[in-house]
Amino acid sequence: MSTDESRGSLRRILRRFTASEAEIEAQELQRESAESGGTPARQCCRGEVVSVTGRLRTVVYTPRTNLPTLEADLYDGSDVVTLVWLGRRHIAGIEPGRHLTARGRVAVRDDRKVIYNPHYELESPK
Repeated sequence: MSTDESRGSLRRILRRFTASEAEIEAQELQRESAESGGTPARQCCRGEVVSVTGRLRTVVYTPRTNLPTLEADLYDGSDVVTLVWLGRRHIAGIEPGRHLTARGRVAVRDDRKVIYNPHYELESPK
């Protein structure tokens, strides 16, 4: 092992010990997203059709008189994309903490990235 490789290993170990739990979680989610071939959420732009893999942080039912919606924040370690299902009150398996891959066209609403009625695949619970 060369000295450059040993220094790199030492840096990774030290970074792991000094990083916060949130930073470690974000790095792990980014690694999983990259392995799945998904687009990092921070690189998603309005109008693009993307595939984003991550963990659901929040799931909220918004009762509106004209059109109820189910909204979920998908975090991949780099940024959040809000998934919005129009006309839905509940979807089995869509709950905080679940991993999933969502595909759809990115829109921007209130300066947030949104995918309306995404196609999704739930990952098996760990």
